[in-house]
Amino acid sequence: MTALPDSALDQLFREARTFNHYRDEPVTQADVEAIWELMKFGPTSANQLPARMVWCLTPESRDTLAAAASDSNAGKIRSAPAAVVIGMDVEFHQHLPELYPHADAKSWFEGNLPLREASAMRNSSLQGGYLILAARALGFDVGPMSGFDAGAVDKAFFADQPSVRANFIATLGHGDRDSLHPRSPRPPFSKFNRIV
Repeated sequence: MTALPDSALDQLFREARTFNHYRDEPVTQADVEAIWELMKFGPTSANQLPARMVWCLTPESRDTLAAAASDSNAGKIRSAPAAVVIGMDVEFHQHLPELYPHADAKSWFEGNLPLREASAMRNSSLQGGYLILAARALGFDVGPMSGFDAGAVDKAFFADQPSVRANFIATLGHGDRDSLHPRSPRPPFSKFNRIV
């Protein structure tokens, strides 16, 4: 593999920002399917792929999500062209015979809900990060957020899937760069890293 050019690194990291305001441009089903087709290749432990996404592409679905969000996040969700709930399936191990066929990985998790919960949280969070990078790679901007009632989100979007729980949520679209505030500090390597 070779290093990506600076322009790609800028788009994915250095110039990318978290957006709360978007231009009036739609996000389509084809767009979110293209994001999935990239993000699904990001590594998860034993190819667990525990994330379960619900893409809110209609005003009605975004209203439902906004109703479960904090006051400061509700407006961001309603005004965005799209939002997504990144859920985590604590029964992900049921799919491991298909997703990780070269070992009996399902048996590693059977009868151990705490291990499944920890693994689902860790690996669905990774997948949420891949979602952000895939969206940026395809020219979209993302506004990931906490600040919501997880139980209300689960009831609204995962009532038919009791093993799935909300991890975090995000808005999606083409960001309005004029709305950005100055970037918060990013420290040098020496502040939070050490080599042993």
